[in-house]
Amino acid sequence: MVLVDDDVALLQALRFALEIDGFRVVTCETGEQLVEIPLPAEACLVIDFRLSGLDGLAALDDLRRRGVTLPAILITSYASPALHARARCAQAVVLEKPLLGDVLTTCIREVLAPG
Repeated sequence: MVLVDDDVALLQALRFALEIDGFRVVTCETGEQLVEIPLPAEACLVIDFRLSGLDGLAALDDLRRRGVTLPAILITSYASPALHARARCAQAVVLEKPLLGDVLTTCIREVLAPG
């Protein structure tokens, strides 16, 4: 799993929670880092939409143009209809904050499920 968020405290908290749930987590703090790192062959991308610099959707669009087909979840505090439409075009699921309970873990398992 690749987790991207520029809020370092949230990034660390999410990483800790996901690792407890059994996920191996690679983290990035920027969209620029995401598009530069070697990605695992099998993973899920969990990307915050509002990143400083290259936003999460722009980073995902860049990866898609380069042929990266990993499942993706875009997390955001406010998802407008336009954002939902752009995310669908990028083949990403939109998950709205706050991420209460096991909503993120459940969503990750769903996008990673075969079929």
